[in-house]
Amino acid sequence: MTRETIGFIGLGSMGSAMAPRLLAGGYDVLGFDLNPESLEEFAKLGGRRAGSVAEVGQSCLTVLMSLPTPHVMEAVAIGPKGLVHAQPNTVIDLSTSGPRTSGSVARRLGQAGIIFVDAPVSGGRAGALAGKLSLMVAAPVDVWEAVQPILSHFGKLFHVGEAPGQGQMMKLINNVLSVVALAVSCEGMALGVKAGLDPERMLEVLNASSGRNSATVDKIPKAVVPRTFDFGFSTGLSSKDIRLCLEEADAMGVPMLMGSMARNLLGITAARFGSDCDFTNVARIFEEWAGVQIGGGQA
Repeated sequence: MTRETIGFIGLGSMGSAMAPRLLAGGYDVLGFDLNPESLEEFAKLGGRRAGSVAEVGQSCLTVLMSLPTPHVMEAVAIGPKGLVHAQPNTVIDLSTSGPRTSGSVARRLGQAGIIFVDAPVSGGRAGALAGKLSLMVAAPVDVWEAVQPILSHFGKLFHVGEAPGQGQMMKLINNVLSVVALAVSCEGMALGVKAGLDPERMLEVLNASSGRNSATVDKIPKAVVPRTFDFGFSTGLSSKDIRLCLEEADAMGVPMLMGSMARNLLGITAARFGSDCDFTNVARIFEEWAGVQIGGGQA
């Protein structure tokens, strides 16, 4: 085993779609996840399995992380059995960890001589599978230039700043806008259906008009109208992202009225359908309130 191997920790919904992009790009990838089934699937695709975070860090110069929460990311990076003790050269965080966690992890890794790259992604599992994510990268210019060949396999890269946490801030703002757009679009769709409008024709009109947004283009036609509610992002994780954004806004004294409403709506959705449900289930809340069904015929 050579230290040129790229490490990938976290083979969940996003990681299991991103790591194979590196395999397809000709990289030797050593992966780790607590779920043995995820490791087995990764091995079937040609990846190699590690037995621990430490093994990945000790075997690879560059380690990528795609993890579900700030707490998990922090534990993997700087915990008692974390990468900080395994001494890779560079750690790239693809997770949505929040600016403050990103900054504190970067400082701790920096003290150990390890480079940290803040690189959250947007585009969901479908975007990850297709290599069409957007990556919001914060790192010094020389580091940014060095990691581009690896990160370019995942999608379009944006250098948003040099300080750890700036990529996270950009990602949180993006996610709040995404949920607010989904909420108001579902609200409008429910109203239109109640008035007798056809939902598919409504989407045609909206997407050719000023009401066009990511929900009318992707989320509603792909997951709400066909009643699959499987866009690929859980209500619980979406709520976590908005909570992180609201915490940052509060610390900076910036009111987030629409963000607060979106968080409340996600809370209602989680209480009604469970936090693991896809976040497009927010449409079902508006449907219940209006007494209609968006797609699949009237309720």
